[in-house]
Amino acid sequence: MTPKGDTMEDNLLEILEAFKKPVIRQGSLAPDAAYPETFFTFWNRSEEEQSAYDNETALVVHEFDVNVYSTDPSTVYSLLKQARTALKAAGWQTPDRGHDIASDEITHTGRGLTCTFIETLTEEEPEPTPDPDPTPTPDPDPTP
Repeated sequence: MTPKGDTMEDNLLEILEAFKKPVIRQGSLAPDAAYPETFFTFWNRSEEEQSAYDNETALVVHEFDVNVYSTDPSTVYSLLKQARTALKAAGWQTPDRGHDIASDEITHTGRGLTCTFIETLTEEEPEPTPDPDPTPTPDPDPTP
């Protein structure tokens, strides 16, 4: 099952953008650009095919890093906690509650987590439709 969004990255961005903070791909901020006061970054760690059936991939495991940076350390913790809750509500797995990450700016503190979504590519087998009985059963004879 794929959640909202065309891709898993779209889905992740939709969740993070709901917090009304900038969302930037990790490492893509221009070297001379000023850091926003508070912002998210993300990075697609991997997309691994798993579980094959009839020579077809049945599952794809999508793994992303989600990081929060801010000039206010308490915002880093609270915003990451809120993001984790939103991700879990959307079907993402978050095996850790967060970890410290380095910031290139002395004014900012960073914290991140890894989140995973397991996408099912194969459709579940539909329930079989019962075949109609080709020969109807006659009504019982009402006479003794």
